[in-house]
Amino acid sequence: MGAIIVVVFLGVFAFVALVMIASGSGAAEQAKHVLASLDSALATESAESREQILNLRKSEPFSAIPWLNQRLLKLQLGPLLHNLLSQANLKWTAGGLLTMSAAGFIFPAYLVYWYFGGSIIWAFLAGALLGFAPFGWAILKRSRRFNKFQEGLPEALDLMVSALRAGHSLAAAMGLVARECPDPVGPEFKACFEEQNYGLELKTAIDNMVNRVPLQDLRIVSTAIMIQKESGGNLAEVLDKTSHVIRERFRLKRQIGVHTAQGRLTGWILTLLPVVLGLALYFVNPAMMSVLWTDPLGVKLLWTSSIMIVVGGLIIRKIVNIDI
Repeated sequence: MGAIIVVVFLGVFAFVALVMIASGSGAAEQAKHVLASLDSALATESAESREQILNLRKSEPFSAIPWLNQRLLKLQLGPLLHNLLSQANLKWTAGGLLTMSAAGFIFPAYLVYWYFGGSIIWAFLAGALLGFAPFGWAILKRSRRFNKFQEGLPEALDLMVSALRAGHSLAAAMGLVARECPDPVGPEFKACFEEQNYGLELKTAIDNMVNRVPLQDLRIVSTAIMIQKESGGNLAEVLDKTSHVIRERFRLKRQIGVHTAQGRLTGWILTLLPVVLGLALYFVNPAMMSVLWTDPLGVKLLWTSSIMIVVGGLIIRKIVNIDI
């Protein structure tokens, strides 16, 4: 058994290494293609060239493997995965993410199926858990990055207000934020600032930043800037008030988090308690717990209880998550 596990591990390691090498070479070719497209697009001022600048991000391949890239281009899943990886600031491709997820599902599921003597339930659960791990890591990275952006946005607005009151333009103020603020606020404003330098309108550049970072606070900033551009007024004062509103929303969110901490902890306990108790009973008395996946009635009960646990956890999550 140990030799089989070692062989499977080496095979998975070699497969993932080849995929990552292919992804790296594809990224280099992708960078060359984007730079060449940008140089040719900036050479003229035609409508076709401006459309080419707007579509630079859309032309990025979803995978270094040609047939997989063509398949993802035909599906809506490819842009969604690419957007997720961009928001998480991960250098993976959509094809690489799917490949890692497939490898994480197939090999652990096979090992568990072989170890438990043909138990499809345990094999599927183990494969689903490890197969979702790359997606879970990307979602976690995106959530942390969004939270960090949300915390640094008021300071960025204060810096813009100071620059505007000193006589700088809005574009210059955004460039100052891009230089002075740390990641992820600085790089996102830098992308918006550079898009304006490439010839995009202010509204289009800000809308692109909102699409990259779909946070309510950033939408408030975007709306405030667009209203001031259309109607006029003191932009520094508008951004100052916007920064105050964002800070108050952030304070209210933390206060609500304190009040709902008990409900969130109760949800986690009620969701994980049946799973932990079932595993403990299996290690104590495997013959008794094996009825759940060997007897037809036990299988029905197992699926019913799993669905009820998931639904109950989602209901509790919906109750304690209060939108502000």
